[in-house]
Amino acid sequence: MWLSLLSGLIVGAAVLCALYLWVIPAAVQYHGGLALLWHDVIVERVLDTLTRKSRPQRLLKAVEGKATLGDPQSVITAIDHFCRHKEWAMNVGDEKGSILDSLVIELSPVNVLELGTYCGYSTVRIARLLPPGARFITLEFNPDYAAVARQVIGWAGLEDKVQLVEGASGDWIPRLREHFGVQMFDLVFLDHWKDQYLPDTKQLEECGLIQKGTVLLADNVICPGTPDYLKYVRNSPHYDSRYYRSHLEYTKVEDGLEKSVFLGF
Repeated sequence: MWLSLLSGLIVGAAVLCALYLWVIPAAVQYHGGLALLWHDVIVERVLDTLTRKSRPQRLLKAVEGKATLGDPQSVITAIDHFCRHKEWAMNVGDEKGSILDSLVIELSPVNVLELGTYCGYSTVRIARLLPPGARFITLEFNPDYAAVARQVIGWAGLEDKVQLVEGASGDWIPRLREHFGVQMFDLVFLDHWKDQYLPDTKQLEECGLIQKGTVLLADNVICPGTPDYLKYVRNSPHYDSRYYRSHLEYTKVEDGLEKSVFLGF
């Protein structure tokens, strides 16, 4: 009897392990809602409880263990490896990150604003490609994320190129010109709360921080999705908008970047 019970427990544990490690992750690769629910809610909460650390803290540990101090590309590679093989995280990812790289190289922007730093992955991708003397401001609402991002940016050796500001985008946007002396931005990368894309864009317009030629680049416009923002930039006569089809970070779910060039009022 005890042998049968033990065997049943072992088989049950093996099945649960297989479900957790392979079956469910493979199944959610093609469904955006399920992928976000599994990775960004269930797995994250389980691991937070088991490790008593947050996902950003676990990601930072991976950077410190795998990346070379002062080498931005090694930081990017370490985070990509962590997200593909250890634990998914909602940064722009390697596939969309390559599109982001190409646009930064093409634009060679002098003044850059990032809305949503998270752990600093896209910050590192952008900062490493900026020309000398460029100004890069990144806003992060969550102080715990900001604390990790500072260490990731510092590990990449880019702390002198980035000004990380803690606080809500809606509070900071009207203060950016006065506080930092920036007149306008050449590139704005939107990767924060999706329901804030449109109000923050309108606020940037009202504050004159978006001027003719400014490029807005928005992530996750399909998954989780930003329908109100897409409707606005695609139908406004003040923007020339283009969609770059890709995939939700580290999955097979369709997602993409929306590049919108401001044409002026």
